[in-house]
Amino acid sequence: MLHLNSACRYFYYNGTADFRKGAYGLSGLVRNEMQQDVLSGDVFIFIGRRGNKIKLLQWDSDGFALYEKGWSRAL
Repeated sequence: MLHLNSACRYFYYNGTADFRKGAYGLSGLVRNEMQQDVLSGDVFIFIGRRGNKIKLLQWDSDGFALYEKGWSRAL
């Protein structure tokens, strides 16, 4: 389950993420391109190419939590 609160740090991926990637593919972006520890419990934010989808990734002690939301129009 995704745990969002003020104790979490939030990191925005400033590139275009391939939204075909799941939790493990996005965790590779966190490690290799963002130079962050994906197991830290921090929340990593990805926006789709068209700006109409968002994914939030977080490690929660025993696995990844991945939240995805899509809109009919771009943000």
